Amino acid sequence: MTKLLKQLKAREWLYALAALIFIIAQVWMDLKMPDYMNLITQIAQGGVNAETGLAYELSDIWRNGGCMLLCAFGSMACSVITSFFVVQIAANFSARLRELLYRKVQGFSMAEINRFNTASLITRTTNDVQQVQMLITIGLQMMVKAPITAVWAITKIAGKQWQWSLSVAVAVAFMLISIAIVLLLVTPKFARVQKLTDDMNRITRESLSGIRIVRAYNAENFQKEKFEKVNEDLTKANLFTGRITAFLNPVMNMTMNGISLVIYWVGAVIINAAAMTEVWGLFGDMVVFMSYGMQIISSFMMLAMMFMIAPRSFVSARRINEVLEVEEIIKDGEGVGETSETGTVEFRDVSFRYPDSEENVLSHISFQAKKGQTVALIGSTGCGKSTVVNLVSRFYDAVEGSVIVDGHCVREYKKCELAEKIGYVSQKALLFSGDIQSNVNFGDNDADEAMVEKAVDISRSTEFVEAQKGGIKAHVAQNGSNFSGGQKQRLSIARALARQAEIYIFDDTFSALDYKTDRELRSRLKSEMKDSTCLIVAQRIGTIMDADLILVMENGKVVGQGTHRELLENCPAYQEIAYSQLSEEELKHA
Repeated sequence: MTKLLKQLKAREWLYALAALIFIIAQVWMDLKMPDYMNLITQIAQGGVNAETGLAYELSDIWRNGGCMLLCAFGSMACSVITSFFVVQIAANFSARLRELLYRKVQGFSMAEINRFNTASLITRTTNDVQQVQMLITIGLQMMVKAPITAVWAITKIAGKQWQWSLSVAVAVAFMLISIAIVLLLVTPKFARVQKLTDDMNRITRESLSGIRIVRAYNAENFQKEKFEKVNEDLTKANLFTGRITAFLNPVMNMTMNGISLVIYWVGAVIINAAAMTEVWGLFGDMVVFMSYGMQIISSFMMLAMMFMIAPRSFVSARRINEVLEVEEIIKDGEGVGETSETGTVEFRDVSFRYPDSEENVLSHISFQAKKGQTVALIGSTGCGKSTVVNLVSRFYDAVEGSVIVDGHCVREYKKCELAEKIGYVSQKALLFSGDIQSNVNFGDNDADEAMVEKAVDISRSTEFVEAQKGGIKAHVAQNGSNFSGGQKQRLSIARALARQAEIYIFDDTFSALDYKTDRELRSRLKSEMKDSTCLIVAQRIGTIMDADLILVMENGKVVGQGTHRELLENCPAYQEIAYSQLSEEELKHA
């Protein structure tokens, strides 16, 4: 928690100092009221003012009563002002934490994303931050006020009858033991509660995002059972912690009522044994002691509430720190600036394995793509084609060898600098909620409306875009659910084209398109992007026939490279793929 508190800014520390001042003022007023009550008791018994030596008058009751009323209103005002400062601190702090988490996650490579699953990252950004916010909101008031009140009240009753002091000490010791037992029982469970919350979010997210598959396979009951199991586990964990912590409430109430009875009972015994001249003084002391005793017990009740909230908040703080303290594997380079080459990509004996994996996914990959060339990768599923192009974008870093872009190793680039050179179209088309124009002109494209319309036209999207109400201003639902798979894929291509990049990566992009659209789109791309380098991952021979260089991959290795004709003559693996998709006559005609 102390690591997180370092994120507080100077203004918020000033707010905390101001809150502390008003808390002290509130405590002083709360503890001043019993003094006035004692004076009123003395006035009622006809006592004498020790300073003037004169008897108290009825007006003194009104005056002291008015002072008590002012203290009560002053305490309320201090409480309101303290709450204002505390809420400002907690709200700003939680907003900053969420921003830090978001920015940190945005900088994660695929390795770090896989380390924390998506559901867990969502929980840490929302629920865990909320737990920390709650601790600050309540803690700055209760955790600060309670010890100040307790210590100050103890100094007030010091020197009074030892029997009363002993009674309060026993009550406090009993409460501390009860709190310690509760903490020992519930603290381990809070970590489990947060973990189960992750699982709950994960299963809910899977069920909602995969609702079509669930319904298509009549798997509603199966998903329901998964949800019910984690829901039941979470419920049991919450019930256990709730029941144990709820045990403190009756304990605190019993202790408070019990100490009241003990103070009055001890007071009755002491007053009964005292001389008549001491009775009223002892009675006044008992009333004052009762007030201070209740303040002490109330302080420990506030601490008990904090001890119920704090363990879960500390667990949440640790989970937040786990994300913030992750050392990123892929770090920014020093930057390259202007390069002598443009649009060149070269792999020099590149090997790669995923984190925590013992075997290489790619082994000794070497090839070169020059400006304006199209390089295609083809092979069986899982042979490493997508991994190759992911290394160009630095989603991962090679473990051996070098990936060179425009004459410089990708490790030398800043992440944003490298991204500006690349137009990337992922294997799974993804659209963001908004409109078509905001999806095409995404990120740092800085494309105007004319450029957006041109990108839409090149990607063969004009027909269905114009059919939408509003054209390029048409609404796009979350994940582009109001568009078909092929339409989403073409808009994803338009998004890359609007970037006007040096290098385009199409990761199995054309598989969602029919053959006619695929052919027309590639024809437009070839004419419009003749100065840009294209890396194409494909499954279909027809998509890559006209590529300048084709890499045939098997088990993470390049088993053949060359043009379509060259590979058809001397690469058995390519021949097998080609003849499985097209007839010999079609291949000759092609």
